[in-house]
Amino acid sequence: MIKICIADNHPVVIQGIKSFFSTNSTVEVVASATNFEELSNSLQSKAVNILVLDIELNGISSIRDIKSIIKENPDTKIILFTAVSEKMYAPTAIKAGVSAYLLKTNPLKELEMAILKVNQGIVIFSEAVKRNIDLLNKGKKTDRLYKKLSSREIEVLRYLNDGKKNKEIAEILTLDEKTISTYKLRLLAKLNVTNLVDLLTKAKSLDII
Repeated sequence: MIKICIADNHPVVIQGIKSFFSTNSTVEVVASATNFEELSNSLQSKAVNILVLDIELNGISSIRDIKSIIKENPDTKIILFTAVSEKMYAPTAIKAGVSAYLLKTNPLKELEMAILKVNQGIVIFSEAVKRNIDLLNKGKKTDRLYKKLSSREIEVLRYLNDGKKNKEIAEILTLDEKTISTYKLRLLAKLNVTNLVDLLTKAKSLDII
């Protein structure tokens, strides 16, 4: 039996995956978590073969946190199951040691197939990701800046793209308005632009939003 842990901000996603595998004779959901702290505790207390993880899990700030999970749990393989663009995170995630990258737009049957393959030691990523890895290796430094964005910065960027003001974003994310301003300044610096219009244009060209 392949024992999996599901880590996602949304209980409905966790419940949906649990329900899908409830009668599966090969895959068993043995743990779940809605934030990074819960995930760490679950991995310490349960024997998990595969972690199905959303890159936007509460408490995860960057790919460094995923590297930490891999280092501390060498026997657990990771499948990133997320809504975040492949171009944004997949190349870096694969290099970090993640075994698969699946978008949530895929049916759960695809997740099941990925779990079976990853359990056999197969690394799964699309042809588009392969091309992006090649482009990142060959591209200019300015074209690789998007790799440095944290999941929180991407979240703020998406709300900015939706037309929300700093105050509105702060209320949604339960953060201080000054914190949102800081995130905005970091985004401008990391994407090498000077204003919001250019920031959103650059982010769209990099397929971040």
